[in-house]
Amino acid sequence: MPLLRFDLIKGRTDAEIASLLDVTHEAMLEAFRVPVRDRYQIVHEHEPSRLRIEDTGLDIPRTNKFVMISVTTRPRTTEEKTNFYRLLTEALSKRCGIAASDVMVNMVTNTDADWSFGNGEAQFLTGKLGGKPK
Repeated sequence: MPLLRFDLIKGRTDAEIASLLDVTHEAMLEAFRVPVRDRYQIVHEHEPSRLRIEDTGLDIPRTNKFVMISVTTRPRTTEEKTNFYRLLTEALSKRCGIAASDVMVNMVTNTDADWSFGNGEAQFLTGKLGGKPK
């Protein structure tokens, strides 16, 4: 946790996807200060005709390298979020050749009770993970 879902246009190699996931994880580690093994990433690839992402009138150019990242997370500060956006786009541009204009991020916030990592438990509530028992 956070849980990251990537929606991409089909056509990337396995190596390109691995790099995208690694770079995003590194940005998340720095911005959110989560443990290294706090890595939950799901990639969904779409035919070009099945992914239509415009720009809300902001004149942001999009290419076939577009990536939509939905981040489901516990509450984060505005500073953490904006730092993540910046770190992410800088690293994706430098290491993956993905322009900042091709990166869209959506944050979905939930609470500790909304997470079970397995075994039928809510580990944030039991105190087994990053927090006090509630």
